[in-house]
Amino acid sequence: MSVEAAKGVETAIRVENLFCGYDRRPVLEDLSFDLRQGEMLGVIGPNGSGKSTLIRALTRILPLSRGRIALYGTPLQDYTVREIAREVAVIPQQTPVTFAFSSLDVVMMGRTPHLRRFRREGPEDREIAIEAMRRTDCLAFRDRPIHELSGGERQRVIIARALAQQPSILLLDEPTSFLDLNHQVEIFDLLRHVCARDGLAVLCVSHDLNLSSEYCHRLMMLKEGRIYTDGPPEHILTQGHIKAVFETDVTVIKSPYSGSPQIILKPGD
Repeated sequence: MSVEAAKGVETAIRVENLFCGYDRRPVLEDLSFDLRQGEMLGVIGPNGSGKSTLIRALTRILPLSRGRIALYGTPLQDYTVREIAREVAVIPQQTPVTFAFSSLDVVMMGRTPHLRRFRREGPEDREIAIEAMRRTDCLAFRDRPIHELSGGERQRVIIARALAQQPSILLLDEPTSFLDLNHQVEIFDLLRHVCARDGLAVLCVSHDLNLSSEYCHRLMMLKEGRIYTDGPPEHILTQGHIKAVFETDVTVIKSPYSGSPQIILKPGD
């Protein structure tokens, strides 16, 4: 299913009664939720609550113990690995690049799921990659080696690579880790833009409650591998929920710019 076709389907991902873990150790238990097309869902929770494990399950890297995941109504196990790569792009916390690839070379890698065996990229693939770089404001350093870029520049290239896949779903695991404040805002501005313009379904794991509140349509809070609460940010980021899940005392205020809830930490005694 292309991005354009996917826009007509309201539910991009449906998770029903999901159980999974590692070496017989359960991590996620009885998760059920939907991710809709054109929605940006923030997954929040303390360390060890299963946030990154969820992304591994959604991409079939981690097998399920029980439950069901469906993409556009089709069970995930019915997709081939290549078909999943055409639909779902993953942006990890860090993307190590061991060779001196140019930024354009890295973005061109996003075309791989669309190429037949032994076929090289053609002019159309190159144009798709260049357009992805243009949209993520990284075309100016297309010829620069990826390892010479700043953290924010490199992350924009990685997002351009994901967009070059022409996915209908974006999964992000702490996309602003190790970035300074300015680059964090740039990345979330970009994610909100592609979500709104292209109608992508976006699931973003993040430790930053304030950024998640500001940019996500909906938040899903995990605690010990289960969904503690799920809904719009103003219903999720409350003093009571944060105390119960993060075991931290905070004050919640409204942003003077957007009205979204923002967290102020209370120093310890």
